[in-house]
Amino acid sequence: MGQVGQISVYPVKSLAGRVVPAVDVQDAGLRGDRAWSVVEADTGERVTVKTTPRLREVVPTGDTEADGHALTEVLGRPVRLAASTGGPQVDAAAVHLVSRGAIDRAADGDVPEGCSADDPRANLLLHLTGDADERSWVGRRLRIGTAELDVVRTPKHCLGVYAEVRTPGTVAEGDEVHLLD
Repeated sequence: MGQVGQISVYPVKSLAGRVVPAVDVQDAGLRGDRAWSVVEADTGERVTVKTTPRLREVVPTGDTEADGHALTEVLGRPVRLAASTGGPQVDAAAVHLVSRGAIDRAADGDVPEGCSADDPRANLLLHLTGDADERSWVGRRLRIGTAELDVVRTPKHCLGVYAEVRTPGTVAEGDEVHLLD
């Protein structure tokens, strides 16, 4: 079907991600993905990119205290980072997959309302062969690297598809994408 072109992990929900060459895929998603959230310092209420778009400009360093200070400065109000309880803070499913074809279609105007074709915030960017379209995978299973994923739905306001982890494993850039059923 194709191969993995890029892997992105977003350590802090709503902040910029980082590209990694390989990642462990666990039951709840990519290791380290959305493990932290930005919260208001006084109330603990979560701050997201939907209400505070400037968050996506901030690249986390991995130093939660320093990142909290930097965010407070950027946003002009006191915030801090809080560890996500109960697993990664994902919107719909453990893994977000987007094909290069979906990004190209979006550039031609086929983009859901409210979606950013420039930054689809996907975990796995796929280079698919031929006219393959990941939207046709809903209800099907994939193997990428040693992980198996169940594709569960298309996003409402984004490109690609969402998947849950059936079998944990490792995914690396260049790994083949196999449709299993």
